[in-house]
Amino acid sequence: MKGRQISFLYCPLIVKFMKKRIDPYINVRVYNVLKTSRRGETSLKIGELSKLTGVSIRSLRYYEEQGILSPLRLENGYREYHDLAVEQVNTIKFYLSLGLSIEQISGFLHCVLKKKEAFCTEVLPIYEEKLEELDQQIELLTMIRSNLVDRITAIKSEQIPPLGDGK
Repeated sequence: MKGRQISFLYCPLIVKFMKKRIDPYINVRVYNVLKTSRRGETSLKIGELSKLTGVSIRSLRYYEEQGILSPLRLENGYREYHDLAVEQVNTIKFYLSLGLSIEQISGFLHCVLKKKEAFCTEVLPIYEEKLEELDQQIELLTMIRSNLVDRITAIKSEQIPPLGDGK
């Protein structure tokens, strides 16, 4: 796979999302995740949330540890998620696919879960910083590619062509 050649840029989510063009006008707004579960509302266990979102149980626990996903804890210690947690996890996946870190996402996630991105002042500076970082990586990769092309050309020009088989 081509993405695996560049380890510092490779991310399975990015490769997956690169196959589909992301709608730049996507509204990633999700409503507040309720802290309490009421009758008639769906609640999910961690395994169910994992299956619905395609995110590993380990990652969901990490999101909880980082404070960007908040399940209820039942008396037996099990995690219980509101059904809106599916949209919240999908929102987290979206931002990860843009190459943002969990730390960056945690700085604005609560805002974008309540409002559109355009109304969250924390988002634009992070996007601009990420774009600058990508531009620097592209510049570096372009330079490395150019150096490799030069080396390949030099090696090929110094090689002696193989002699015929004498016929």
